[in-house]
Amino acid sequence: MQLFALGLNHHTAPLSIREQVAFRPELLGQALGDFVRAKPVKEAAILSTCNRTELYFATQQPQHAADWFAEYHRVALQDLSPYLYTFPQRDAVRHVFRVASGLDSMVIGEPQILGQVKDAVRHAEEAGTLGSTLHKLFQRTFSVAKEVRSTTAIGANIVSMAAAAVHLSERIFESVRDQRVLFVGAGEMIELCAAHFGGEQPRKLTIANRTATRAEALAARFGAEVLRLDQVGEALAGYDIVVSCTGSPLPIIGLGMVERALKARRHRPMVMVDLAVPRDIEPEVAALDDVFLYTVDDLAKVVDSGLESRQQAVVEAESIIDQRVDGFLHWLDTRGTVPTIRALREHADHLRRAEVERAVRLLAKGEDPAKVIEALSHGLTNKLLHAPTRFLNEADGAPGDCAELVQRLFNLDKNH
Repeated sequence: MQLFALGLNHHTAPLSIREQVAFRPELLGQALGDFVRAKPVKEAAILSTCNRTELYFATQQPQHAADWFAEYHRVALQDLSPYLYTFPQRDAVRHVFRVASGLDSMVIGEPQILGQVKDAVRHAEEAGTLGSTLHKLFQRTFSVAKEVRSTTAIGANIVSMAAAAVHLSERIFESVRDQRVLFVGAGEMIELCAAHFGGEQPRKLTIANRTATRAEALAARFGAEVLRLDQVGEALAGYDIVVSCTGSPLPIIGLGMVERALKARRHRPMVMVDLAVPRDIEPEVAALDDVFLYTVDDLAKVVDSGLESRQQAVVEAESIIDQRVDGFLHWLDTRGTVPTIRALREHADHLRRAEVERAVRLLAKGEDPAKVIEALSHGLTNKLLHAPTRFLNEADGAPGDCAELVQRLFNLDKNH
């Protein structure tokens, strides 16, 4: 039985494809049961987030997994295949270690993914599809992720515009958790910012976009509300943090709009982050006393300050992961000897019980205890050594190799 990982993520598939193959959390147990029953799969877990959908499973016939994946989501496999990846055993183990450690995330080192992997394991446990192999894999995964985070600086510095936006907001407000956040736009950068701000669990999240369906889809993933773009002006006063990134050729948030919002807020401070090029927010807004306006260039300075140390942390993390992959694969290999070890111990125990029963009968007849013990030890020794002695006596072709094997097996001194 081999381990595999199959799926797609933000590196391989656009949002329009990722949306089609996401698993609803409340249906994960049902999906896992269907996957295991429908295909020759012994163990399975499903990781489904806004950035990735992946199946981790143990089977001898991995080719059927893609068929099931497409059938379950009612998507033609030929339409899905260009975006799918399948990792066999070593690569699958390395992949899940990297995912949980934050090395495969849209934001390198982000901590939320580890919790999402743990949720996937919990769903598999509840569905009864997490066998001993996957259980061990994920326990090692959590251990590796903890080691990476505790021994490297993978999460210590800001390396994305979205993370920098949160960082700069926290300079003004004691905690993002107590703030209301408005996102203007619904593209990839806003999606990334929503993930970052959402991880801080702010009081309120809202998406405003020209296309309602796009805004609603994004809002649904992050538990946000939706505004029409033409409602931003009247609603602006209700938000403490505004992040904007649209494709508009002209500013959509003007000086007058912000002045009215500040008046309604009684001049409580407002953080505004303009990630658009050309700008979405008029530059004159920066001159207002109660507004802290940051542009792409401002965020880039924050990102650059942490980039060098983060790159070194990634190198260190990859090295840790490579070592831990080898360790887990060694454990997998040794599992193949478990039945033999079990059979050997059962055989030895059967011989032991036979000799003990014989000794008990002799003692019951009044035999000398010292002689009974001596006979028990000789009998047990002869029976245990019968098979290896016969193996050596009957060795054909390469008796020297057989002798060396027995010497290694019993840790014998070659000089005696």
